[in-house]
Amino acid sequence: MITLGSARLTIELLEMSIPAARMVQMPDTPSDLFHHLLLRDWAPRPQVRARTTEITRPAVPCVDVHNHLGCWLTPDGGWLVEDVPGLVGLLDEHDVRTLVNLDGRWGEELSANLERYDLAYPGRFVTFCHLDWGALAAEDPTSALLAQLDDAASRGARGIKVWKDLGLHHRDGEGRLVLPDDPRLHPVFAAAGARGLPVLIHTADPVAFFEPLDRHNERIDELAANPDWWFGRPGLPSFGRLIGALEALVASAPETTFIGAHVGGHAEDLDRVGRMLTRYPNFHVDIGGRIGELGRTPRAFRRLVVDHPRQVLFGTDAYPPSGQDYRTAFRFLETDDEAFDYAPGCEVPPQGRWLVSAAHLPADVLPDFYAGNARRVLGLS
Repeated sequence: MITLGSARLTIELLEMSIPAARMVQMPDTPSDLFHHLLLRDWAPRPQVRARTTEITRPAVPCVDVHNHLGCWLTPDGGWLVEDVPGLVGLLDEHDVRTLVNLDGRWGEELSANLERYDLAYPGRFVTFCHLDWGALAAEDPTSALLAQLDDAASRGARGIKVWKDLGLHHRDGEGRLVLPDDPRLHPVFAAAGARGLPVLIHTADPVAFFEPLDRHNERIDELAANPDWWFGRPGLPSFGRLIGALEALVASAPETTFIGAHVGGHAEDLDRVGRMLTRYPNFHVDIGGRIGELGRTPRAFRRLVVDHPRQVLFGTDAYPPSGQDYRTAFRFLETDDEAFDYAPGCEVPPQGRWLVSAAHLPADVLPDFYAGNARRVLGLS
């Protein structure tokens, strides 16, 4: 019997007396296995044999425009990277010239990030600030956020990171959920453009995170491990409403450069992403954390980059980054390998039980994709 709820998938053993956590004896028939095997114990080993290409360094030096180095995402409030010289050595080994740190936050935490990375290693790191959306509950949220923006710029922030909690969590003084296209935010994002600060915005999440928790949901493994990532419950906006809010925001501030994190939040529909890139010259996307999605439609991704060579940026969202993360990314981008793990070393792939195939991007788009677009957007020499 399959029971779904609270982002958990439980499969009960039928007419079995042994504990669920123990492996069953070899079944007599495939039907026996099907009825007795727990989904969490299923770990199929693909039998396909395909080419394996190892790429340690990219075709050209690159900029990783989507990464995390600060304290914001750690459970104990410590730094994600303890050995900064070791990280620099890793970046050198894989020809990553600059890494964007999206964890600056605000106030003294922003200054600490800038001192630890940007100032200590000029040119190697670029730190983005956040805005404290708690100001949305203030009497005049626009003025409060503009003051935060001024402070962050004066401290040396090179851009603004907007996380998915804008639209899914933060509320105004009257308890109403605030989405990215809220008119009170328009002056803030316009001011970011006037100050030359790009806005990297994470809107929504994978489509499956908004879908019903039933047998058709392709991300049950991931949601079971991270139940707070399911947003299909009542009272939250739909995926479509959030992506629509992102588009309305981009349209409302044409002088501001936006980078849609995770392929604009819609790696499952590259045609829609392409339409946004065509419609809004100020809109860009990074590929951070989405090789698992893009590897299912590598030819469509290749077309996206070829059709929009100045608007798609390299990023990993692998934090802290490892050599394997970079090698897998380079393999996906540059080779024509097929049917390989997008997360090597994981028994159950974190984003879905599938293999990916590489995009084999044309050589002439790689300089801009890997670095040129990011350097232009970030104002790097």
